[in-house]
Formats: sequence, structure tokens, C-alpha cells
Amino acid sequence: MTDNQQQGPITPEPASSITPEVLKSAMKAFKKRLKLTALDEDSSLGRGPFSSGAKGVYAIQPPNQFPREVWEELCRLGKLRNSGHGMYELVKVES
Repeated sequence: MTDNQQQGPITPEPASSITPEVLKSAMKAFKKRLKLTALDEDSSLGRGPFSSGAKGVYAIQPPNQFPREVWEELCRLGKLRNSGHGMYELVKVES
């Protein structure tokens, strides 16, 4: 077989192959990125004193150190919500 021919369909790894340690590390990285993005947005000088509207950052692109399957698994577990266009947001736990 040559390099140009495929040997069969490529199937993604099952979600169960993602270890809890990887999920925990991904959540920690996501929360850190969200916090830094929110701080950066809050410190911007471009916001006018009379402007209205929602303030704050709710959804971000997740860190690219982890594959998309990790973020999808965190969504399936109810820890994140897919906001569309590659953006994810934290799911708020109501008590």
C-alpha cells in the first residue's frame, strides 16, 4: 500500500480513554484562561462611562494544549457548556 491510500476509516478514541487527571488538569487550565481573559477585558480602557450592556467574559476558546475530545467530555459531564464557534463556558452550579 502506498502512503496516499488509507488503510481504513479513522475512528476517534472513546471518551472513556480520557483519564480523570487529564480532565482535572484541563478544567484547571480552562478556569485560569477564563480568569486571565476576564481580567484583561476588565482592564481595557475602551469602555465608555455611559455605555451599557453586559460586562464580563462568559465564554472563551479553551486552551489548545488539550484535544477537542477533552472539552466535549467535560461538556458531557456537565462541567462546561458549548457556546458554539469553538467557545465554551463554565456551567454555574446552583446551590
